[in-house]
Amino acid sequence: MDHTFWHNKWESDQIGFHEADTHPMLVRHWDDIRADRGRPVFVPLCGKSNDMLWLNERRHEVVGVELSAIAVSAFFKENALDATLSDCGSVPCHTAPGYRLLCGDFFEFEREIMGDIGAVYDRAALIALAPEQRADYVAHLTHLIDPGTQILLVTVQYEPDLISPPPFVVDEDEIAALFGRSYSIDRLSSAPALVKDKPCKETAYRMARK
Repeated sequence: MDHTFWHNKWESDQIGFHEADTHPMLVRHWDDIRADRGRPVFVPLCGKSNDMLWLNERRHEVVGVELSAIAVSAFFKENALDATLSDCGSVPCHTAPGYRLLCGDFFEFEREIMGDIGAVYDRAALIALAPEQRADYVAHLTHLIDPGTQILLVTVQYEPDLISPPPFVVDEDEIAALFGRSYSIDRLSSAPALVKDKPCKETAYRMARK
């Protein structure tokens, strides 16, 4: 993961990837995941996403991992949540009722720090990573979750000459190559969307860890 790139994005407030509204694919397909509302939902590379508010409103504790301390602090401040800062091992951990956001590199977290994970919501993690990082991302995510855990994944497709990544195009063939060995994969739906004010297509998948 390019730490400098993402730190610069948050420090310069170049965060066009942040969405003010709840993502429509989350609203449309979360019930397809059949996540146990008594168990936490993991949101990798969570930023300050308002999707975490939506998940918490449905009685999920949210566990997020985010590289930027600016993003983590902004999430709690902008939503008037009184967060407590502590250390989970050597990692800064910001907690408020219903939320536990860990600040650091996703690839450096282990199961002991993450704790129980009941489901995963990935709208902005896989598509934020360059092609050479994605297999490692999937391998580490698989290490963090138990068999049977389900993932709601949202990907994006667009004409390469229209948009400079990230987000990166991740097509259906790559999803099969990345996840097929360790997950069952169901394509849920696709819909038109905008990325950087350019037309694209988003696709939602449900995947269950074998």
